[in-house]
Amino acid sequence: MHAPVLVLNENTKRESGRKAQLANIQASRAVADIIRTTLGPRSMLKMILDATGGIVLTNDGNAILREVDVAHPAAKSMIELSRTQDREVGDGTTSVIILAGELLHLAQPFLERNFHPTVICRAYTRALEDAISVIDKISFPIDPSNREQMLNIVQSCIGTKFTNRYGTLMAELALDAVNTVAKDLGDGKKEIDVKNYAKVEKVPGGQIEDCRVLKGVMVNKDVVTPGKMRRRIANPRIILLDCPLEYKKGENMTNVEITKEEDWGLLLKMEEEAIEKLCATIAKFKPDLVITEKGLSDLAAHFLSKAGISAIRRVRKTDNNRIARACGATIVNRPEELQESDVGTGAGLFEVKKLGDEFFMFIVDCKNPKACTILLRGASKDVLNEVERNLQDAMGVARNVVWDPRLLPGGGAVEMTVSAHLKEKSASIEGMEQWPFRAVGQAMEVIPRTLAQNCGVNVIRTLTSLQAQHANGENPTVGINGNTGVITDMKELGVWEPYAVKVQTMKTAIEAACMLLRIDDIVSGIKKKGESGSKPTKPRIEDEGQADSEQFLPE
Repeated sequence: MHAPVLVLNENTKRESGRKAQLANIQASRAVADIIRTTLGPRSMLKMILDATGGIVLTNDGNAILREVDVAHPAAKSMIELSRTQDREVGDGTTSVIILAGELLHLAQPFLERNFHPTVICRAYTRALEDAISVIDKISFPIDPSNREQMLNIVQSCIGTKFTNRYGTLMAELALDAVNTVAKDLGDGKKEIDVKNYAKVEKVPGGQIEDCRVLKGVMVNKDVVTPGKMRRRIANPRIILLDCPLEYKKGENMTNVEITKEEDWGLLLKMEEEAIEKLCATIAKFKPDLVITEKGLSDLAAHFLSKAGISAIRRVRKTDNNRIARACGATIVNRPEELQESDVGTGAGLFEVKKLGDEFFMFIVDCKNPKACTILLRGASKDVLNEVERNLQDAMGVARNVVWDPRLLPGGGAVEMTVSAHLKEKSASIEGMEQWPFRAVGQAMEVIPRTLAQNCGVNVIRTLTSLQAQHANGENPTVGINGNTGVITDMKELGVWEPYAVKVQTMKTAIEAACMLLRIDDIVSGIKKKGESGSKPTKPRIEDEGQADSEQFLPE
């Protein structure tokens, strides 16, 4: 008889089979339970203290999970879900985690009855296809150019947020920003890059009512020499550069040996002349404003101010791209290559103003800005951060509706309709798949149930009566009023959700649940700290209970 062969390192921790699956389900439920109370208009806030002592106060699912530090790999992949959802559609980050957690929880009894994970996953995927076909039937198209309707949609999405008191204001800001940034690519396609071209600037002070979308760009910069250069120019000609306006230094260490004193003066004069020539090249195009991403020497500032040109230096690349989109300029890498077409003439006003303690440069009143800045004012940094998070969600929703102008009723109505349909259809499915298929229908009820829980009403009574109304595929627009917990027709209440968000939520949740169910082995190795050249440490003998996976044990 052979002695057992040890394949894995003895310090490796391994969980396999049923134990690994149950551990994954528990971890996913734990993550879902963290943010369960942040769903709906009656949501609670979470206060998170990070390692540096900073405070995050929010009810945005993604923002909470971004700050939570978890050790379990399954919990980490659940947190990744909300990030994906946020990146793709910008909303529904809480729903996707709650739904995935519920799907995994309902798979547990099947695993205990020795159902194979592949069977469960097959049923889940089949249920997803059916759910999307039901959603397609109850969705209806809208006109994205109808401002009132669009405001309603964005408002119903902000209704669950901390800023719902300023719902109309936030909805208008989001809508204006999305319409400004939208670029028509032809063939009915639109490019809406909110991330790069709609910048949010938070300035503490003032009131929330002072927030506005600027038809242009605002950057935290002042002109190079405030006394000499103009701080307000109407209809400016703008040149954007990506090169330093100073004497070019040698690439490496440069040594110059000078034998005569006059040569030193000549050297300095050559530097001056080089900069003067550079400034003259720029001045030929009669710009009013020169903005560069790199440095700008005092001498260059002198020549530019003499020519009546205002200059701003060390602007971020992203800000420069926004300015280029807003005023129609082209960023130039070498002043010698400047052409008339590179000069931006689309801006109506350049101005430097003081907000709070700092100076800000405004390039506003642009003719056709394809970039904008959203200026947020508020009492404190915490409030401003939360307003920004809510605004990002609102812009995501507005963007989705412009992309795919279809709507669905909110308040858990879609989930109940899908749930009723899947339960009914499960009876016609033969074999073992029938039960997991039915479980997806049950899992869908978690959204209306959580809404009812957060309102503090009698959950069982409310849910039973909602199920009765949705039986036989009737009343697809009936859901729960998130403020009162009363069963209401969402059409009358005017609570709508974008089609893209709902479908993405279901796809992400079901696919993630399938992925986690198919894990049957978790092997966690040891992190090796310490380098090859370091002194060998004395091995310490530990029993299994004390063993710390972070500890480095020499081989």
